[in-house]
Amino acid sequence: MKKLLTLALCLCASTALFAQTTQIIAHRGFHATKNSVRNSLSALQNAQDFGAFGSECDINETSDGVLVVVHGPMHVKYNVQQTDFATLRAQVLENGEVLPTLEEYLVQAKKNTRTKLIIEIKDHNTPSRETRVVQNVLKMVKKHKLVNDVEYIAFRQHVCDELVKYGPKGIKVAYLNGTLTPEYCKGLGYTGIDYNIGVMQQHPEWIKQSQALGLTVNVWTVNDTERIQWCIDQKVDYITTDNPEEVKRLLAK
Repeated sequence: MKKLLTLALCLCASTALFAQTTQIIAHRGFHATKNSVRNSLSALQNAQDFGAFGSECDINETSDGVLVVVHGPMHVKYNVQQTDFATLRAQVLENGEVLPTLEEYLVQAKKNTRTKLIIEIKDHNTPSRETRVVQNVLKMVKKHKLVNDVEYIAFRQHVCDELVKYGPKGIKVAYLNGTLTPEYCKGLGYTGIDYNIGVMQQHPEWIKQSQALGLTVNVWTVNDTERIQWCIDQKVDYITTDNPEEVKRLLAK
């Protein structure tokens, strides 16, 4: 019995340690590889092959209502939200890939759900349009049976609020803008904060405050060794980075 108790305690301790490990989120996919670019399908696949916890992507709606994966507001010389999909699709990415749709991204995400898809819904020009985008994104994620494999982030508080309002029970939503305290985010029903490294270094107390409230802490976009190490030392939950290999190297030390 004593041996069993000891084993159980060791398992609990190792589980707790694993839970505290900082995880890697590839910013706009793992694009810092040969023949890949940000927000491309290859960047998502690279993040999956790398074993990243998550791969972040940006969602905009075209003028004719197609959800596309592009940071925006411009794609080549076109304003993404004011241009039809066919025109945008004809403008190939720097590596020769076509501009992907959210649906195509979800098809790729489904091939390896060990890597979460972190969907950032970009600001749109009216609250009603943002609500429509939120609803259509949620509908498409449900259609592809990825409800438990997708998390959401947004700069616009309205978008986060609509995600909480229309999303399924347990939906994971983190606020990006860095202007709200952890307590306020918790009160709004968000499940995390996702703030710029500069904001977090000004308010390091928000890390423990968030975690004490049950909120996750993600820090973006952290690429240099010194700042990555700071995040690891602070025990943040996630580091969003263009340099996943450096984060992995430092976590292994």
